[in-house]
Amino acid sequence: MPSLSQLYRPQRFADVTGQTHISETLRKELATNRLGHAYLFSGPRGVGKTTSARIFAKALNCTDLRDGEPCTACPSCLAFQSGTAVDVIELDAATHTGVDTVRESIIEHARFAPMLGKRKVYILDEAHMLSTASWNALLKTLEEPPAHAFFLLATTEVHKVPATIVSRCQRFEFRRIDDSAHAARLQDIAT
Repeated sequence: MPSLSQLYRPQRFADVTGQTHISETLRKELATNRLGHAYLFSGPRGVGKTTSARIFAKALNCTDLRDGEPCTACPSCLAFQSGTAVDVIELDAATHTGVDTVRESIIEHARFAPMLGKRKVYILDEAHMLSTASWNALLKTLEEPPAHAFFLLATTEVHKVPATIVSRCQRFEFRRIDDSAHAARLQDIAT
């Protein structure tokens, strides 16, 4: 049975609380198809970094994108929502810090075309936990990524991410969510 946070996790950019500046920018990038290959989401805990990365990953493979928002109904979106999307690889860098994991899970697989969607998306949560050797191994792939590969890095400690990595990413700084926005979201869930 899914937890309360999984059950009510936002599925579209419009549902993300308190980060309109980021949601609108990502939505517009998708709508105009002006995309970078690497994105760095940073900010305090619990403000929507990983959620936004997941929505962005879903939208990158959505077959019926609507003004930059994922439709949540196409086969790609449904596969993502059920956790069976093979072209979206999510790694928790806090537990997978080693260079071997990065080589096997990202670098070696990034060069292969996506299986079902048009893009392969790698989400690295808690990216600041990667080892120096892992960052060095990932650097070459970020410098010359395959056209179909996208990298979404989420971190609470951006100062621990090497400058060589940060310089190759579009950086999005998430802000603390104010109390009124929290209250409104809780009211929606309670209703």
